[in-house]
Amino acid sequence: MSADAGMDRPYVIINAAMSVDGKISSISNDSRLSSQHDLARVHRLRSMVDAVMVGINTVLIDDPMLNVRYAVGSNPTRVVVDSHARIGLTSRIVSTCRSIPTIVAVSEQADHVRVERLRGMGVSVVIAGRDRVDLRMLLHRLSMMGIRRVLVEGGGELNWSLLKEALVDELIVTVVPIVLGGRAAKTLVEGEGFSGVDDARRLSLVGMERVDGTDEVVLHYRVQGSQS
Repeated sequence: MSADAGMDRPYVIINAAMSVDGKISSISNDSRLSSQHDLARVHRLRSMVDAVMVGINTVLIDDPMLNVRYAVGSNPTRVVVDSHARIGLTSRIVSTCRSIPTIVAVSEQADHVRVERLRGMGVSVVIAGRDRVDLRMLLHRLSMMGIRRVLVEGGGELNWSLLKEALVDELIVTVVPIVLGGRAAKTLVEGEGFSGVDDARRLSLVGMERVDGTDEVVLHYRVQGSQS
């Protein structure tokens, strides 16, 4: 258990779209799954939280903006979990960091030159953890910065790490009516996985709705035993 166990942390919501067979992208990393209607829902959700968090692989593959475009509201702070400071200096997130608050969380092993370059460009760099980002420590730091609600938008490795450490309060999944298949296609939760069913994270279904004009279904769960 982390030495920081018991620390205050923000309320954490994982949101994702997946195929019926549980894939969040195809074997070629095509993650354009949900409809425009569902994207509007996600952007409304972004406008209601203090921060939106992704892992570095999502940034390297998708180069997202993580702002609010399809809803009315303010942009949340963007948080990238990037243990070794691999984020591109010309990425859209870094390029817009002076207009949208941006945090890159790194470990003590991150390249110091890159860290200082990021800071010089306007990124707030948070060091949390020795060899890799300690997510419990990071969430505590975010809480100390006044961030109360965090929306996590992937990917599967970050989802696993948060769920493994019991750091998730809600899970919202849009199930898209397609089947992607592929052993190499990324799933909603990656990582090493729990060894048995009895060890798994248990969820309680608190809402279910069909996305207007589509065959997509949004499933809304609370994670049992969370801080909520």
